[in-house]
Amino acid sequence: MRRRPRRNMRYLVTGAAGFIGSHIVETLIKAGHEVRGLDNLSTGHRHNIEPFLKDFEFIEADIRDAKACHAACAGVDHVIHQAALGSVPRSIEDPITSHEVNTTGTLNMLIAARDAGASSFVFAASSSTYGDTPVLPKHEDMTPNPMSPYAVTKTTCEQYLKVFSDLYGLNTVGLRYFNIFGPRQDPNGPYAAVIPKFIQILKDGGVPTVNGDGGQTRDFTYVANAVQANLNACTHAERASGQIMNIACGERISLNDLYTIIAEELGVTQSPNYGPPRAGDVRDSLADISKAKRLIEYDPSIDYREGLRLTVASHG
Repeated sequence: MRRRPRRNMRYLVTGAAGFIGSHIVETLIKAGHEVRGLDNLSTGHRHNIEPFLKDFEFIEADIRDAKACHAACAGVDHVIHQAALGSVPRSIEDPITSHEVNTTGTLNMLIAARDAGASSFVFAASSSTYGDTPVLPKHEDMTPNPMSPYAVTKTTCEQYLKVFSDLYGLNTVGLRYFNIFGPRQDPNGPYAAVIPKFIQILKDGGVPTVNGDGGQTRDFTYVANAVQANLNACTHAERASGQIMNIACGERISLNDLYTIIAEELGVTQSPNYGPPRAGDVRDSLADISKAKRLIEYDPSIDYREGLRLTVASHG
């Protein structure tokens, strides 16, 4: 008896034109899957998806629009929900918009995925949920201690994931990202992440500013590892349903050392400036990734040094 070929899955990626979302879309397309993307282009950029825009269905819409969420989820097997308003400082300045996009928008997507009968719903959670506890490494059994409106929105969404798993049988998985970086991360604007900002300023001949003394540490995680985690979470969603897990590399580096590596890659000897610490930021961050390894077979393949080399090279 001939075995029928396995049907390719259909994926919806929200935040498809964003930094992480565009990498997920590109990887899924290369694997031969059907892909639909949703993005309102408020923080994402069309140029992130332009090279492969013809290879997937793109919907320009806002996750605050419940009807648009339902339309996007129709006929989809897996929902990978990356859309959000990131940035701790932005949320401090405007907590209402962060809540509407991150919390209400995610609830809209959960309802739409449930109603569409999706097989899985994978959510971009955040290590900011842990707050500034001195305990290292951070593990998922720790009590949440969000220190900003942004962190509150992500923590609230985790509770919604558990409820939708328990009450409605939707296979939900939350991935707590630890400082994801890589090509396509926006270096511009007041909320730019530190790595692309350092790279761009140094390439332009400027002097970057380090917030605080530079001794604060982060578990910087190259974007390809985050992509792998999302795809593995989809295929292992039934086993991992209702669970939250850390996505990182399990090693940390100070901002001073980070700056030194980037400067060396660019052949620059300029020392940074130092400014005041940023409100709402945590001092140290390091992930225990054993749960993700166990539940979704997560296996980060690119460490921060190799990731930094690839990222600097991508900036031309």
